[in-house]
Amino acid sequence: MELDETFRKYADTVFRYLTALCGNPDLAEELTQETFFRAVKSANRFDGKVKVTTWLCQIAKNAYFSHLKKEKRRHGVSIDDMEIPVEKDMLDRENCRELYKTVHRLDEPYREIVLLRMHTDMNFAEIGEIFGKSEGWARVTFYRGKEKLKNLLEEELT
Repeated sequence: MELDETFRKYADTVFRYLTALCGNPDLAEELTQETFFRAVKSANRFDGKVKVTTWLCQIAKNAYFSHLKKEKRRHGVSIDDMEIPVEKDMLDRENCRELYKTVHRLDEPYREIVLLRMHTDMNFAEIGEIFGKSEGWARVTFYRGKEKLKNLLEEELT
């Protein structure tokens, strides 16, 4: 597959994944470009054992974590301090903001799996591949994350 074709086919998925992780569309755009740059550099190591989207999202995740490390060294910023954007097609603006704030209170890997399910069309097998785990692990972890999220939301209402 040609680079242009790969970019056109998967850029939106990578962008949505990164937006879910970082909460900043401008940063997500920059990291999407970085992801494809890294993918080109390491294309010879792609063995086809996982889907291209899984491979690209793993690269994207690493690019994001590299960015966080740089930012933390520079400014002391962590993932928990970043605000998540509100999508217009979801509930109302205030409810979305509160939901995202609550999602970001989840511990890893729950937070990332919940965000992956919310913002990408990845199935549990693909999510499991990103983490180097099984589909069953991804399903159970998502379920537990969803339960933790429900509990956090209930606590906020009381």
